[in-house]
Amino acid sequence: MAKSKVYFTDFKTKPGYNMLDKLENLVKKAGIETIDFKNKFVAIKVHFGEPGNLAYIRPNYVARIVKLIKSLGGKPFVTDANTLYTGRRSNALDHLEAAYENGFNPLVLGCHVIIADGLKGTEYREIEVNLKHTQKAKIGSAIADADIIISMNHFKGHEMTGFGGAIKNIGMGSGSRGGKLFMHSSSKPVIKTSKCVGCGMCVKSCAQLAITLNEKKKAVIDYEKCVGCGQCVAVCQFGAATVKWDEAASIASEKIAEYAYAVLKDKPHFHINFVMNISPDCDCWSHNDIPIAPDIGIAASFDPVALDKACVDLVNSSAFTPAGSAFEKAKHIEVDGKIDRFKSIHPDTDWRVALKHAQEIGLGSLEYELVKV
Repeated sequence: MAKSKVYFTDFKTKPGYNMLDKLENLVKKAGIETIDFKNKFVAIKVHFGEPGNLAYIRPNYVARIVKLIKSLGGKPFVTDANTLYTGRRSNALDHLEAAYENGFNPLVLGCHVIIADGLKGTEYREIEVNLKHTQKAKIGSAIADADIIISMNHFKGHEMTGFGGAIKNIGMGSGSRGGKLFMHSSSKPVIKTSKCVGCGMCVKSCAQLAITLNEKKKAVIDYEKCVGCGQCVAVCQFGAATVKWDEAASIASEKIAEYAYAVLKDKPHFHINFVMNISPDCDCWSHNDIPIAPDIGIAASFDPVALDKACVDLVNSSAFTPAGSAFEKAKHIEVDGKIDRFKSIHPDTDWRVALKHAQEIGLGSLEYELVKV
């Protein structure tokens, strides 16, 4: 198998050639212009960042890619899907407000912002893949209906998968609420009766008529009828309907790779990783801790597997550690004779699982050639 090419540029700039110029030059060198964008709907998949977190990708970078795609005749929109947990991004209205607050709005971006799985996370398409864990993936409709997928990913640590990059952003990030529930859990939602106030919103919102209120006005789920869509989790304002986080991290990682495969199946796609503000945890948190490595650069490729692997290697090859970072404070763990920054800060995870499975299902290659631009 031929090595996939991953193109890379650092953060060094000079007068007349800033980082936005370097980004555009990078993606052009990587071949983005070979995609036929003419009159095609182009989903630019990003993570808007939970308000309070400041490590997410600056919207200025996204705006430059939007401008480039428009110049090539495409119809771009910037998108993400609702979260499974309650927060500022668990429904389309709050999600859009959070996105706008963080600068991802039409005025800045030059295109529309669309929440991929609709108002409550129930708008999705089932994409048949018939893989190890996933037969049909529930992908947010706007992403599933797009002609071309462009992912722009903040590369950082992650408490479940070790790191979050292209595969995590595409796979987990594109799933509807039901899809996210499937990736996170082998079980269906549960009701914490101590928190249930008997408001009945979950009863009204259950399309399967699987939820009723008992004689104590507490919600009860009939698991013979429940399909695990996660809608009760979405509408509960009291934290009573919750996810049972019981899926092993390794299985969840493989499911995420399979969902990424579903998103990209039979479509032109291109991916950009921003290896900067490398926070130890996901941008879903409303804060970000000290980075575990210095800002390194931006990488781009048609191959999301090779891209993520190259970025892991770049981070682990870094000699400098910001003072007080999670990596500096962690017990350093060596893998293959080298200190692994991601394994060190999240010792119960193994980021290799997702990449290995992604290669096995044909999503990309772990073998890459790094081309410096």
